Amino acid sequence: MAKLLPFGTVLKNRYKIQSLIGHGGIGAVYLSEDLRLRGRLCAIKEVLPELMGPLDVKEAQEQFYQEASVLARLDHPNLPKVSDYFSEGGREYLVMDFVPGKDLRTIILEYKERGKFLEEDLVLDWARQICDALEYLHSQDPPVLHRDIKPSNIKLTPSGLIKLVDFGLVKLLSDEDEEHTITVVQGRGTLQYTPLEQYGGDTGHTDARSDIYAFGATLYHLLTGVPPTDAKERFLHPGSLPLPRSLNPKISERTEQAILESMAMHPDNRPQTIAEVRALLFGDSPLHGRKRRGRQPVTFDALTEALSNNAILAVAAALAVAAAVLVTLHAPPIP
Repeated sequence: MAKLLPFGTVLKNRYKIQSLIGHGGIGAVYLSEDLRLRGRLCAIKEVLPELMGPLDVKEAQEQFYQEASVLARLDHPNLPKVSDYFSEGGREYLVMDFVPGKDLRTIILEYKERGKFLEEDLVLDWARQICDALEYLHSQDPPVLHRDIKPSNIKLTPSGLIKLVDFGLVKLLSDEDEEHTITVVQGRGTLQYTPLEQYGGDTGHTDARSDIYAFGATLYHLLTGVPPTDAKERFLHPGSLPLPRSLNPKISERTEQAILESMAMHPDNRPQTIAEVRALLFGDSPLHGRKRRGRQPVTFDALTEALSNNAILAVAAALAVAAAVLVTLHAPPIP
């Protein structure tokens, strides 16, 4: 891990480091004061180019500037504004608005300590806002993928506005070759929210459906109070994902179905766009451009989950069939 900057450090003769927001293997995020605009606080994301993967330092720097310039052009109420980016001391820095408030993971834990679930109406209000942010990102040219959607990367401001933060794993889809994408900071997301195709880092093909999986996994965690079974475990042990309503019976069937479809193991079996996810959740948007993919093959995972979700009906059906057979065997022959 890189050495953290001492508090009080001034970057670019403008940004004074006040405290540490978070850190990882490739850098850190600091709360900083803008000395040029007194009273303005910002979040500064630090990136070490030498830890950005197989690229040499110069290529990594060029990639960082290319993509930071794209992020700086984004402007949406549910995304923090990127206002600056620069190099200093062999490190790259991305300056964003500091978003006050609590992240959703903290809110989940607070409810859990009180033995309560988050209300579905409240979570769906947040979901609408996240949908807005993701539709905006995915509609860019080229499309921007977040690749690390999870409760701790979503903040609720004091005014009730949702902000999708931490662009640490943002990807830009290349128009020329969608099989190869470039990232500001390489990574694989967070295990419980990462689809199987993203496990290969940049070697695997990811697209909007990868963000859709992570969004579904995030809703699962928000409504059940527990993170979902990770994709690798689900692949090795089909049926290992508990159904949301088995953990929280107050979840509506519609919302449960939207979550499970969004978390389908194969990308082709998920909603193909955020607009489709919105339609599944709320039914207030048409399925724009949704392709009819036909009936999907029934996998063991899907069959197990279906039987688990309809155990009473399955038993009743089996008893009815057995009774019909017995009646047939013992009935007198028809003259």
